[in-house]
Amino acid sequence: MLALLHTSPAHVPVFDALRDEDHQGLELRHFVDEELLARARREGPEAVAGAVRDALDEAVAEGARAVLCTCSTIGGVAESAGARAGVPVLRGDRPMAAAAVAAGPRVVVAATLESTLVPTVALVEEEGRRFGHPAGLLEVRTLLVDGAWARFEAGDSGGCARLVADAVDAVTGADAIVLAQGSMAPAQHLTTTAIPVLSSPRPGLAAGARAVRVG
Repeated sequence: MLALLHTSPAHVPVFDALRDEDHQGLELRHFVDEELLARARREGPEAVAGAVRDALDEAVAEGARAVLCTCSTIGGVAESAGARAGVPVLRGDRPMAAAAVAAGPRVVVAATLESTLVPTVALVEEEGRRFGHPAGLLEVRTLLVDGAWARFEAGDSGGCARLVADAVDAVTGADAIVLAQGSMAPAQHLTTTAIPVLSSPRPGLAAGARAVRVG
């Protein structure tokens, strides 16, 4: 069983649909705690480290063979807490970041929440070093899409996606554009830019499925 740690219930049907498309037979167990993101935004991601460890312990107690954290803001905290979880604990956005730096050294990180920018930029930089980009060559820029998160919170996921797609289509001089939050994934299919636009849910779930298989 793969446990998924979410900070919004909106992610549950997204990952269920991806499972049905790509990983039939994979058992998913969703753990949703919206307060984790709210507190991380107020106090910083490290403030929720204890609560994340508790969530991981609960998932393992219920039989999880791996845990996938789908929230970019707290993904690093979950990954660090996973050292004592006894099962693989994965950041859902790490495969996306790896694909971005493989596309080239100029990466734009787009987000609808400012709290997501710092951890995602750090992740892209980490993957850039792992990929082998020389020091000083990797260029990571940020793009905060104003108003998009308010649309998402109001239940207007289509309006959020349209704002994100329009902002992304205005980007120039990049080898890849990262949609830092899983909630931004629908915008990937609305963009018209020739620059590769990457989102995290599908590759993240694939990584989680592999972790379940290998244990």
